[in-house]
Amino acid sequence: MHNKGLAKDYITRSEIRLLAVEVLYQKQSWADVVRESQEIVELSLKSLLRQFNIEIPRIHDVSTILSEEKDRFPAIIQKNLENLIEISRMMRRDRELSFYGSEDLTPMEFYKKKDADRAFKDARFVVETVKPHIA
Repeated sequence: MHNKGLAKDYITRSEIRLLAVEVLYQKQSWADVVRESQEIVELSLKSLLRQFNIEIPRIHDVSTILSEEKDRFPAIIQKNLENLIEISRMMRRDRELSFYGSEDLTPMEFYKKKDADRAFKDARFVVETVKPHIA
């Protein structure tokens, strides 16, 4: 599958995952909302990179690549680029912690509604910002 096909696949799967996160949100599974939102952000941003034929290393936070390749994106993406970069960085920090926790942290106890609200809002913003640019 070429880059454009993968870009479409990634953004479509991101939209479907937003629906799944709604269920997690309704069940008040805040840690899972955070984790799944991170995956939506990652997949959506990788969709954008693929759409513009930018090579993607196997990493979870593509903020550095977005910054390095900013001139390749349309004006509306450039306008929102700093926000997309910040969301990618912030969500990356929570990736493992929201899923596995740590010796002194249980994800279901640590993550609160406000964390889920922010993550879900950011995931929707990224999908809505990226989707119009995917062929």
